[in-house]
Amino acid sequence: MDKAVEFIKLEQTIGYVFHDKALLLEALTHKSCKTSYNNERLEFLGDAVLDLLVGEFLFRRFPRSAEGNLSKMRAAIVNEKGFMKLAQAIQLGAYLYISQSEEYNKGRDKPSILSNAFEALMGAIYLESGLQKVQEIVYDLLEKVYPKIDFESLFVDFKTALQELTQARFSQIPEYVLIDESGPDHHKEFEMSLWIDGKKYAQAKGASKKDAQQNCAKIAFCKLKEEQP
Repeated sequence: MDKAVEFIKLEQTIGYVFHDKALLLEALTHKSCKTSYNNERLEFLGDAVLDLLVGEFLFRRFPRSAEGNLSKMRAAIVNEKGFMKLAQAIQLGAYLYISQSEEYNKGRDKPSILSNAFEALMGAIYLESGLQKVQEIVYDLLEKVYPKIDFESLFVDFKTALQELTQARFSQIPEYVLIDESGPDHHKEFEMSLWIDGKKYAQAKGASKKDAQQNCAKIAFCKLKEEQP
């Protein structure tokens, strides 16, 4: 796809048009490309901007929440996994410039590359148009990715919560079954199913068996809560 077309699609997605396309190109270029520029400096700037904006978002959303809880919620979002989710919401991986080696190793899906690129993109917008514009984009994405954001949803250990629930309701604990394991050693993906009392309640994937189990547990926990009389 033509670079100009790629830029237009991304700009439409985030609702912002860059005046300086070179700045956008820099934000999208991973260091593996070995060019005279990459997104590391913009990533540094974007990290600071996002830390502030996520903190402000939570401060306004939870006016009665204690400082300790706000700090924990911010830490749950301002990290590699949290920024990866925001990057995936705008399909950022599709627009990145990475080396052939990273392409072969599925670099467009790597949490570290996606997270860093998202930080760089926000840093670039901040440089060009200031904090308010980045705030608009970030707040919109946070609402989209975390529609029911609260302390419990960010921090509940769903495996433990589900086990307590199933012991009380069924007098047994959930059974996790590995369905599939795929990908190279450095980029594995695991798929698990979850069974309770002979019935399958969930099936989910994760970057580790633990992640896949947590994802299954969350699905099953929500189902059982909905079924609760």
